Amino acid sequence: MFSSRLTLSAVAAALATSVVADLKVLSPGGDNLWWVANSINTLSWTCHESPFSNFTVLVANTNANILSQAQAIIAIENNFDCSKTITQQQEIFPAATGYTIQLANTLNNTDVYAESAQFEIKPQGSAYPDASATPTDSGASATGSSSGASGSGSATGSGSGAAAQTSSPSSGASGLQGSLAGVLAAAAGVLSLMV
Repeated sequence: MFSSRLTLSAVAAALATSVVADLKVLSPGGDNLWWVANSINTLSWTCHESPFSNFTVLVANTNANILSQAQAIIAIENNFDCSKTITQQQEIFPAATGYTIQLANTLNNTDVYAESAQFEIKPQGSAYPDASATPTDSGASATGSSSGASGSGSATGSGSGAAAQTSSPSSGASGLQGSLAGVLAAAAGVLSLMV
């Protein structure tokens, strides 16, 4: 009996770890995806495969002289938005390198779900990165559906540079719930065979 409980705990931990790994910051991050100081910028993430319905958005910097601790710029962001325009009032950080975006638990900011690659905030007036440099969410498609679930959705987007915004009439959340339910049901079936 103790062995099957231990196995159940191990399977649950493995499932949780694999699900958490699906949330990623797409932009900014890396050498080709920067922000511009005192300007409108765009944040995007992999929303189609994320297990989290919402999170807090924080900005951190590796240099404590620039930013001594991570600072929240959005208290509660809905995952289904997939991207967010960051206004000049939210992006109040000096031009420097070593910044990261953290997507964290809304009740405990030290519980970080995802962190971007380091990026630079360039001086005000700098050019924005080319829109084609931003990676896309591999779970997204122009029109799509989730196998094993009854969810479907579509997404359209327009714009240029940092002002690009995405509109998503259907979040596909029912597909995510169906997929997660399928994984959990399969795990329960495997565990019932072990008992």
